[in-house]
Amino acid sequence: MKPINDRVVVKPAPAEEKTKGGIIIPDTAKEKPQRGKVIAVGPGKDGIKMTVKKGDVVLYGKYSGTELAHEGNDYLIMREDDILVVL
Repeated sequence: MKPINDRVVVKPAPAEEKTKGGIIIPDTAKEKPQRGKVIAVGPGKDGIKMTVKKGDVVLYGKYSGTELAHEGNDYLIMREDDILVVL
């Protein structure tokens, strides 16, 4: 996949299976992860270079991006502006 303009492809981190206390979380109660790894980065838009790069671990807004299933994996496609911080 090769995103265009200021788009970024992110592979979301897996949802937590257990709490810190060891309680198993059922599928219906799992929260959507807000963290992931950058898989691909577009070239930028209007001469502005991208600040994230492939391999960065990022935090993004809870409802950011568009979900995409590709070759059996789930990804999010979002604008660079939707990324809150690089870890």
